[in-house]
Amino acid sequence: MRTAIVTIVLLAVMMAIGCVQQGPTAQQGNTVEITSSGFSPQVLKIKAGESVTFVNKDTMQHWPASGKHPTHQDYPEEGGCIGSKFDSCGGVKTNESFSFTFTKKGTWEYHDHLNSGLSGTIIVE
Repeated sequence: MRTAIVTIVLLAVMMAIGCVQQGPTAQQGNTVEITSSGFSPQVLKIKAGESVTFVNKDTMQHWPASGKHPTHQDYPEEGGCIGSKFDSCGGVKTNESFSFTFTKKGTWEYHDHLNSGLSGTIIVE
């Protein structure tokens, strides 16, 4: 009984001073901003199972989708609206976002279906 109380008190103190991390911290930086000049960062490295959120900071709509244009079949998970599940299936409006969880390891190219000259890469380890 005494050991349990000491353990609880120790955990409470550690949490209070920040020694124990709470909530997901690894994914907080997995954001790609979309502007008129493209995706930023253009290359993002993540771990399998993490999500990436694409945030439109432009005044025009953007449609993030698996490469290659126009088939959207680079990411090998079927679904979505054209070829791969990694597809927002429509334009993302200003200040809106699209999130996708990458479960397959590899180097995955993507593009903006509405402006195929804009592209980026997600590296999943």
